[in-house]
Amino acid sequence: SKRWAPLIAERKNDVRPLMADTLPSPFSEEIKGIADASGVPLGEVVLFNIFYEVFTVCTSVVAEDSKGNLLHGRNLDFGLFLGWDVKNKSWTISEKLKPLVVNLDFKKNNQTVFKSTNFAGYVGMLTGIKPHMFTLTMNERFSLDGGYIGILEWILGQRDGMWMSFLTRTVLEKANSYEEAKKLLAETKLLAPAYFILGGNQTGQGCIITRSRTLSIDVLEIDPKLDRWYVLETNYDHWKEPFFLDDRRTPAMRCMNQTTQTNISVSTLYDMLSTKPMLNKLTTYTTLMQVSEGKLESYIRDCPNPCMPW
Repeated sequence: SKRWAPLIAERKNDVRPLMADTLPSPFSEEIKGIADASGVPLGEVVLFNIFYEVFTVCTSVVAEDSKGNLLHGRNLDFGLFLGWDVKNKSWTISEKLKPLVVNLDFKKNNQTVFKSTNFAGYVGMLTGIKPHMFTLTMNERFSLDGGYIGILEWILGQRDGMWMSFLTRTVLEKANSYEEAKKLLAETKLLAPAYFILGGNQTGQGCIITRSRTLSIDVLEIDPKLDRWYVLETNYDHWKEPFFLDDRRTPAMRCMNQTTQTNISVSTLYDMLSTKPMLNKLTTYTTLMQVSEGKLESYIRDCPNPCMPW
């Protein structure tokens, strides 16, 4: 970061390098270090690290099997409206991201603190597990008071919220229980609205936290008493109908209900996430997590034609 500082001053008219200095520690230093080590312009690395606040479209589910074990799966879909390749029938950015998918193991004193599926060069967390404690994914929530407004306020210096993916990483690093993670995700002010999908290590510990930028609007939890053995989120409030051109929720829930709690497993969860339209041309990866085993596995995806664009 010291080597990069003089170059930041030379690009005073570009807001993206200047934004790097406004980001909290250690994210600011890491972004500058990535730019320095890779040779990629700092502004591009900054942009790469904030795109996900406003452009992700995903499917996440936490399910409890008949023995009380918690499973957590997600498809991360990215690249909507960012260039459609007519010849190859694919989204340009989605295809460019697939080679960057990495599984990361964050360690302290040579002991694993948490694991994550990530994109190389991206310092936030969208998908992660704190082994034997909790699992966490983040989906975008569409709102008029959305990420664009939060980022604009940040640029103008009127900021009092946290970047979503920085919060999820902080939670994975510092929270030491499902309840502690839930409290941080529900109460921390954000720059953009979001859905946080959280799984724990005990029966009934699975929820969707629906967030505005300032507060928690709703928490939907697994409830064995109500025979609600899973919670599933795409990109729409669970109490509202999804947008008719993007209804991944209904077929996903149909798959889960046909699978049944007795037969839910890592492999059947993968099957659901491999079913169209949950699997679509935007899908970059599928991740499956088992909290009791501390296991995270990921798969780079391709949706064979015919396939929905989203």
